[in-house]
Amino acid sequence: MLRAVSNPLTSLSDRERVVAAKFAQGMTYREIGETLFIAPTTVRTHLSAIYRKLDIRNKVALASLLADQHEQDTGQAPSGDLSVEGSGPTVVAVLPFDNLSADEPWNRLADGLSAVDLARYPDLAVIARQTMLSYKGRRDDVRSIGRELNADYLLEGTLQAAAQQLRICVQLVDARTGVDLWTVRYDRSAEDLFAMQDMVTENVVNVLASCCGKLAKLRRDVVRRKHPASLRAYDYYLLGVEQHNFYTHASNAEAVRLLTRAIELDPGLARAWTVLGLAHAVAAINAFTNKPSVAKERWKLCLERALALDAGDTHARICLAELRALQGDLDATAREHDLALAAAPHDADTLALLAGGKAFVTGDPQEGYELANRAIRLNPHVSWYYSMLGRSSFVVGLHRECLTAFSQAPPDSPATLLFQAMAHAMLGETPQAIKIANRLAREFPDISAEGFIGSYPVTNPPAIAAIREGARRAGLA
Repeated sequence: MLRAVSNPLTSLSDRERVVAAKFAQGMTYREIGETLFIAPTTVRTHLSAIYRKLDIRNKVALASLLADQHEQDTGQAPSGDLSVEGSGPTVVAVLPFDNLSADEPWNRLADGLSAVDLARYPDLAVIARQTMLSYKGRRDDVRSIGRELNADYLLEGTLQAAAQQLRICVQLVDARTGVDLWTVRYDRSAEDLFAMQDMVTENVVNVLASCCGKLAKLRRDVVRRKHPASLRAYDYYLLGVEQHNFYTHASNAEAVRLLTRAIELDPGLARAWTVLGLAHAVAAINAFTNKPSVAKERWKLCLERALALDAGDTHARICLAELRALQGDLDATAREHDLALAAAPHDADTLALLAGGKAFVTGDPQEGYELANRAIRLNPHVSWYYSMLGRSSFVVGLHRECLTAFSQAPPDSPATLLFQAMAHAMLGETPQAIKIANRLAREFPDISAEGFIGSYPVTNPPAIAAIREGARRAGLA
């Protein structure tokens, strides 16, 4: 992080300080111009002067400098969205990939691979690609580059070609220590360069930046080392997401507590509202509450609040559309599904959510099955994706594949047990079905097939028929 012995902001004019603060908070040139009644070109001129006077290169560095100075002056962290270590989105820099081959044409492929679109994830702050191009060919120590960029992590990679075979290596490095945190290698044929490039970049994006990705786990490790009194809204959000993804009664209650605390501290944190809504959904679907109607209403209110703050949140939009399917407007739900897929066709989290919607709510269950498989190909490390694959497999009649998928899903979720019992019954494996059904009756007496249908909501006729038949054969009707 940039640190200063004295206040470097004294070199700025009053107008420059206002422009700097608004730009660091995420406002565009046009928005700043409208607020201050000046032209966007004038805003750009002010920013050029600000960068020169403060000896910085980008918005991330500006935000960090302003946040540090605020903390030095007041002893408190800023209340806005300035990115300071441990309080705001993780800052990632993607370095231009190195071409280790002698042939010049491979440079274009290396440049394409380095266009890793982490910026589409709202939980990350990604330094602009234009800024990163200036680092092409530099051989500085990664820690010095990290300091220049005020980045938490650097993503770097290499490309090596031999005949028509390519080897691509990607590394995630801690920008402060220089330690390699994650490495992956791809050996691929060069026959279809564009398809290979897309596959590699999308896989890297999803493994690193999904809700359960490597960067989220690293960030949570930092948060857990903090004293509870120093936790901030974003910290509570990260911990809440982790608990939400365990899908147990206790973890879901803890997720609701943590996420509620996050929005108390920052009511404008849209992602926290979305996941809180999903936690209330999990409570209703899995009979974790004896007031499912209350949970559904909270689910709906949270998603509406999330979309009011961020209309581009595909997760909130998918789930709210599915709730409205209960009101009978399946055409509107289908349109929202199509819009979400068009907006985020390579986002594994979105694809997995849509898989459940296509299988259970409206659309073709076979398409839901294919979407779940696509999500897992993009990121095979997320357990709830396998829940969606298992559910959609059950609806399309692939009962053995359903059981295989659920073997990698959250094991103690009532919904997991429900589908495992039904799949065994459909395969004629009665002893296994009875054993799981007995566990459900013992540990989760309020869960039922009809309750699942009413809460998900399941409105797709093939899904309703499949679940009712499976429940009948498993003795769960």
